[in-house]
Amino acid sequence: MIEALVALAVVAVSVTAIGSVVATNIRGTRALGERLALVETTRAILADMPDREHLVAGNLLGEYAGHRWRVDVAPFVNDLVDPNRPGPWTPHAVVVNVRSTSGRLLRIDTVRLHRAQASQKSQGSQK
Repeated sequence: MIEALVALAVVAVSVTAIGSVVATNIRGTRALGERLALVETTRAILADMPDREHLVAGNLLGEYAGHRWRVDVAPFVNDLVDPNRPGPWTPHAVVVNVRSTSGRLLRIDTVRLHRAQASQKSQGSQK
């Protein structure tokens, strides 16, 4: 009788351990799937952004595949860019935020180059 109780206790502990591993695996798989969906949505949004000739400072908002997204475009401010010596390209900081239905957020910060306008070029050559 004692041997049966010990065997039953060992089986119960083993089943509990296996159940814990399975539950952890399921949570990890679900989180990985959600992260992959956020990355794919972000890639699609970046691919559908206006080209560099039509990229302007401001905000874009929308929803794609059940994910809410926001793109913020602003002039890139940095000590490496000299405003007194404009070049043919103007850098813009682009921040993409994508939020899933569960609330997870993916943020991508990047820089896109925008061709300087003719008026900026002529002002730079007159100096």
